[in-house]
Amino acid sequence: MCSAALSAPAKDTQQVATNIEEAARTVGVRRIIVQQEEILRDGPGPMITSVTRAVAAAVIRNPWAGSDVSTDLAPEMERIAPILAKVLTDRLKDVLGGADEIEAFGKSAIVGLAGETEHAAALIHTPFYGNLVREFLGGSSILCFSDDRSEAGTSIAVPMWHKTAAATRSHYQTITLSVSDAPHSHEIVVVAAASTGPRPHPRIGDRTTDRPVTAEILEEILP
Repeated sequence: MCSAALSAPAKDTQQVATNIEEAARTVGVRRIIVQQEEILRDGPGPMITSVTRAVAAAVIRNPWAGSDVSTDLAPEMERIAPILAKVLTDRLKDVLGGADEIEAFGKSAIVGLAGETEHAAALIHTPFYGNLVREFLGGSSILCFSDDRSEAGTSIAVPMWHKTAAATRSHYQTITLSVSDAPHSHEIVVVAAASTGPRPHPRIGDRTTDRPVTAEILEEILP
């Protein structure tokens, strides 16, 4: 008589969370920063239905700092980026009320001066980060981004747009992050950001409804 194969028991949610937190420490995460802002008014207009934006960042040891530009980035990228995607999106969902409440998202990274901009790119510009951020936040759009190579305390504006409809101009927005003691020269700050709604008072139309515009428009404007 053939016996049915036993399926592995599902992992307890708390155990998964514990494992992720421990994995973050193992790959060199020094700090996790979460900031949020609630927008109630913008300019002289009336109060608006509040929108909350949040940014989650991990300060991590740069595994490639000081290495030659011929170094293969793939092994460490594949090991580290998925962990960061999970840790940071968990933080965003915690402060914004879950993936269903999130309408816009984005990503950024700053590498310290002992590294290359490509080191920052390795941790945010591949499916090992981007695909997972989309999955965990319920999105389908390509993630808009910013990245930089700089010293500790540098501000970076993290751009966001609609998580399922990137052409929706109402959700084009940014949130700015600055970490006073990061990145150290041998570190990278990896960032995920999200928003529960659009900019206040959006009214500049949408890419899907724009009339065609070419350089000929200047003939209508210039005398």
